[in-house]
Amino acid sequence: MPNRMLKFVNLEQRTPTKRSAPERREDFDEIYDRFDPDSAADQAGRCSQCGVPFCQVHCPVQNNIPDWLMLTAEGRLEEAYEVSQATNNFPEICGRICPQDRLCEGNCVIEQAGHGTVTIGQVEKYITDTAWEEGWVKPASPSQERGESIGIVGAGPGGMAAAEQLRRKGYQVTIYDRYDRAGGLMIYGIPNFKLEKEVVERRSQLIADAGVTFRMNFEVGRDASLADLRAQHDAVLLATGVYKARDVQLPGAGLQNVFPALDYLITSNRKGLGDEVPAFDDGTLDAQGRDVVVVGGGDTAMDCVRTAVRQGATSVKCLYRRDRKNMPGSQREVANAEEEGVEFVWLAAPEAFDGRDNTVEEVRAVRMHLGVADATGRQTPQPVEGSSFTLKADMVIKALGFDPEDLPVLFDAPELAVTNWGTVRVDHRTMMSNLDGVFAAGDIMRGASLVVWAIRDGRDAAASIDSYLKAKAETPAVMAAE
Repeated sequence: MPNRMLKFVNLEQRTPTKRSAPERREDFDEIYDRFDPDSAADQAGRCSQCGVPFCQVHCPVQNNIPDWLMLTAEGRLEEAYEVSQATNNFPEICGRICPQDRLCEGNCVIEQAGHGTVTIGQVEKYITDTAWEEGWVKPASPSQERGESIGIVGAGPGGMAAAEQLRRKGYQVTIYDRYDRAGGLMIYGIPNFKLEKEVVERRSQLIADAGVTFRMNFEVGRDASLADLRAQHDAVLLATGVYKARDVQLPGAGLQNVFPALDYLITSNRKGLGDEVPAFDDGTLDAQGRDVVVVGGGDTAMDCVRTAVRQGATSVKCLYRRDRKNMPGSQREVANAEEEGVEFVWLAAPEAFDGRDNTVEEVRAVRMHLGVADATGRQTPQPVEGSSFTLKADMVIKALGFDPEDLPVLFDAPELAVTNWGTVRVDHRTMMSNLDGVFAAGDIMRGASLVVWAIRDGRDAAASIDSYLKAKAETPAVMAAE
């Protein structure tokens, strides 16, 4: 075993320097500095090189984490990058936004042994950022071109990962997306302090440089039906994501200044990208000087509260019906939010949004306690009788999760089968829908989930599409031989 490894015995866990909370409240820049080469090598060298690497087992894309940690510890960064990108189309993005505390790092063997996890995400980010600077990142270059054409609906992580994989095999790929920039929620949903937009844009450009065609501002159902795309392409992949905001049926939910989370985040991200955004410029979706209450406990809620802080909100509170331990969002994000001045109101749920002149002024809430476990094993929140209280609020953001849009209606494709939850029904062995040659990947197939799962689904769908098209090409030859 290389003597550069197993440093966890005498070397403590360390992350790159994190900018102070007062400093980072003033801008949207990423909050962590970058590892220097020596620190990256030392921290990578803490890996115990497990015989059964639970970090890899719990990584959705099955990254060969111990291998690229060892290569980093030995200073062989170009090789480390090649290993890292072999299983992941967006390693520097996953290094920034994956909830490592719930995935690879949370299952690190030395973390379980009490030594503190290897800082896998920050090393992954360091490897790939270095690769970009050194020119090691190259567009896919197929050894031979194939004539088959594939249309992909959605330029998010699932769609772009599939496009790159298919392009490597020589297919002619077109991505359709209703927004004006590629990236999906990576560009418009996730704030800059977690993922700076140039990181996404250079990946999109890399995929375009590989020969993938992007058709932006293109809406299936408006500019073409699903049937039109099926007629034009040999296979179609649906990777639209899920954008329909879940809502609460409460008194006052329709008041002014009560907004869905995605409306708020898209507005903020567009402003950061330099777009003209009337809803921000006129103050409608700007939190400056306001008392903000965010309802919800996932990563989207964390994005909202931390954005409101940076916009200069007077106060920011997060209202969540369970306790901290049962929060679905990353605990690392909760800690960052607390450092930046966000107040968490645990075990509390909204009862109504009250106000005058059609404008919200306060949130009426009730205390909750956790009762018996439901079918998922989580304790069910129950209201505490007589425990109502109010929170001052002249801006409320509902971050309650996302559901699929009605694709059969939206795409003018009533023949497309969906599940009871509205996701596209697929054969999970092939990822094909009930329509021949139409596949699905990412959130529109599995429900709202993580970027890294969308990448995994996109790669799997690309492999299935490749098998489908090759089998289809061989069929006429077999029939002719017979």
